[in-house]
Amino acid sequence: MEKPVMVDVRDVTMEFNMSSYKVDSLKEYFIRLMKHELFFKSFLALDGVSFQVRKGDVLGLIGLNGSGKSTMLKIISGIMKPTKGSATAYGTISPLIELGAGFDADLTARENIYLNGSILGYSRQFMDSVFDEIVDFSELHNFLDIPIKNFSSGMQARLGFAIATVVKPDILIVDEVLAVGDFKFQEKCEKRIRELMSNETTVIIVSHSIEQIESLCNKVLWLNKGKVVKYGDALAICDEYKNA
Repeated sequence: MEKPVMVDVRDVTMEFNMSSYKVDSLKEYFIRLMKHELFFKSFLALDGVSFQVRKGDVLGLIGLNGSGKSTMLKIISGIMKPTKGSATAYGTISPLIELGAGFDADLTARENIYLNGSILGYSRQFMDSVFDEIVDFSELHNFLDIPIKNFSSGMQARLGFAIATVVKPDILIVDEVLAVGDFKFQEKCEKRIRELMSNETTVIIVSHSIEQIESLCNKVLWLNKGKVVKYGDALAICDEYKNA
């Protein structure tokens, strides 16, 4: 019996308007806008993309820079609305897309744990109950009362990942975060992802490491210039991608 669909992407197209020339200042932008001298060219980040992800699947998105991977994750997360088509997610989503998103740089790590939890929709009482687990995973015991702006990118990644995965979401979305930080932290993140997988959390991950995709994923979506090249078995498609 097939498992239920957790993410259903249907004919998603995402078009961006880009200025056809460089504007050096905000003043020049408004002058050109008032004179109707501001022209744009369109850029298709995604072009008619369709696929489904089932409960417990770990889907890896692969492709060169600019192929539309991060845009696809933002649409699934609800951060962006597609120009055409639809992306429906069933269940709770924990997105870890942009490093530091949801953090206030001037607040301490302690304050940001509660702020981030609030943004994700969790009560203070719940955050109290998982606070120690978040701190233990992130290994930031000695930095709790230091503003986030003084953290390295690796420290921010550790804290963000710890918060995003402490809740055991139905769908976890991860964009290149595992590329930040040291090897020991990456191994720890992979172990946490495997724990979520064993509880049938659906995971969608973008990584430039094909080895990481092969190790973690059972499904792969290969994108090129916004179009689907292939979707299916991870090992077979990764092998073809490496030899392309």
